Amino acid sequence: MGKGGGCVPSKKRSPLDETDLDPPNPISDRSISVEGPLSTDSTAPIQDGVLQAVTKKLRIFIVFYSMYGHVEGLAKRMKKGVDGIDGVEGVLFRIPETLSPEVLEQMKVPPKGDEIPVTSVEELVEADGLLFGFPTRYGCMAAQMKAFFDSAGQLWREQKLAGVPAGFFVSTGTQGGGQETTAWTAITQLAHHGMLYVPIGYTFGAGMFKMDSIRGGSPYGAGVFSGDGTREPTETELALAEHQGKYMAMIVKRFAQP
Repeated sequence: MGKGGGCVPSKKRSPLDETDLDPPNPISDRSISVEGPLSTDSTAPIQDGVLQAVTKKLRIFIVFYSMYGHVEGLAKRMKKGVDGIDGVEGVLFRIPETLSPEVLEQMKVPPKGDEIPVTSVEELVEADGLLFGFPTRYGCMAAQMKAFFDSAGQLWREQKLAGVPAGFFVSTGTQGGGQETTAWTAITQLAHHGMLYVPIGYTFGAGMFKMDSIRGGSPYGAGVFSGDGTREPTETELALAEHQGKYMAMIVKRFAQP
């Protein structure tokens, strides 16, 4: 698939095996034999005059905006899921902040560390798959993430992201605050770029139907309830995020098959 290039799934590929989607191990890559695309690297060792092939991992960029840390918590757990699939790795990125330091201080937003780099839209073309995470604002993505997508005009004109699998995960303040509508309204971004929306459906199995506790997430992607900002993600919410990472990694790996 390479640098955001288009891809068409083969009709010969078998559908996902339902046995691979049952908890406690909802996703398994045992049905996938490919270890990622092969590329030749000029720094690779040469033996008997033959350039040796170097295995390159597929990369899923987990690109997020997190004001109080809830989306970041999901993103880190999602990376664990991606990394759990052989031949695929998750890469965490923040998007640029649009609010001034003075406003953030008044909102009591905790400072961000330097361990997760800030990315630009130009870097998205390096990904084999994309997972976008953001909090909701009145049932839609936060302005910071909208500004990030709005800056991708050149990529849209050249359709650099066409064919790239992509998904969403979200944070809302309340149960009726947009766990589903935030993803619905974000799908337009993928459609105009020609990206392939990958929801998780009900592949998490029984975990999608439990009613014994409050949890975020939906068939559209993982989610967390932040409440007044002090609520921490539950283990169920984090497990769903990890599942989404595994699921996306499996999809990307399948698209990479020759």
